[in-house]
Amino acid sequence: MNKKKFLVIGSNSFSGSHFVNGLLDNNQIVHGISRSNEAEKVFLPYLWKDEIGSEFRKKKDNFHFKQLNINTQLNDLIELIKNIKPEYIVNFAAQGMVAESWKSPTNWYQTNTLSQVAFHDELRKLKFLKKYVHVSTPEVYGSTDKGWIKESEIYSPSTPYAVSRAACDLHLKSFFEAYDFPVVFTRAANVYGPGQQLYRIIPRTILSVLSGKKLKLHGAGISERSFIHINDVVQATMKIAIDADPGTIWHLSTKEAIKIKDLVSMICTMNKVQFESIVEIEKERVGKDLSYLLDSSKARSELGWEDSIDLNTGLRQTFEWVEANFAKLEKLPWNYIHKS
Repeated sequence: MNKKKFLVIGSNSFSGSHFVNGLLDNNQIVHGISRSNEAEKVFLPYLWKDEIGSEFRKKKDNFHFKQLNINTQLNDLIELIKNIKPEYIVNFAAQGMVAESWKSPTNWYQTNTLSQVAFHDELRKLKFLKKYVHVSTPEVYGSTDKGWIKESEIYSPSTPYAVSRAACDLHLKSFFEAYDFPVVFTRAANVYGPGQQLYRIIPRTILSVLSGKKLKLHGAGISERSFIHINDVVQATMKIAIDADPGTIWHLSTKEAIKIKDLVSMICTMNKVQFESIVEIEKERVGKDLSYLLDSSKARSELGWEDSIDLNTGLRQTFEWVEANFAKLEKLPWNYIHKS
């Protein structure tokens, strides 16, 4: 990849930080923006290299971080973008967590819809922007009970989080049609890997395996997901940013699905721990979708992309990350903490 200038919104997030790392590995110039200051090093893969080695220094020379909140500092963000003039903007920023979106939905609509609309209305006026990658979510479709779905599937969101993301996607579609705004959409399910937030199912299960603390399994874990390693998502997203036509949508997924209870059991078996010894069954969450199964044949055929890390390998990588950093991770919050 020839050297280009990227702006990554949400560079502190799990997917955003890995994407930054992938760009830096390809010697790109990267500007990162997040509403919080850079997180603990253990969650930022672009800081995992030898800090006194030349590779680390090279990465730091190509990466520039700025703490800005899209909800309260939009003017500062736009001014920075005008000064930087990035060719590519990739936006991972969103208020996540489905269950919590029922508790204070206005926070989700503010961050995921209203602030995004204001942001995009400024971006569309910038002539130097070649591509805007909007990282969306399969939750805009609701539960994919009919099986593996394609990018043409009708939206049927079932939670405030999903509705806020679907509304933003539809708004961006209108900007593409009205202004030729160079947006492309990605939807990946379910992304995992080393460095993921501890409240997500895979690191949380591993922490329970290592510590013996109970894992609450909502709805007995009967919901079904397809888990894709973050490195595969990063490779696809870089291809999409450079090569995809504006207005297109791309599913990023493996071809296999697994029930959550079977995923947890798989992690337990890998580490010789009894499922019953760490699992505590709880009632299902409100609005929980039964499955997210995305057909990724379009990315495979048109981009020449393939996922390369199978679930067993990816789980072992993630376990090694948790185990190597357990002394630090066990002292950090394991549950989601909402930031309004």
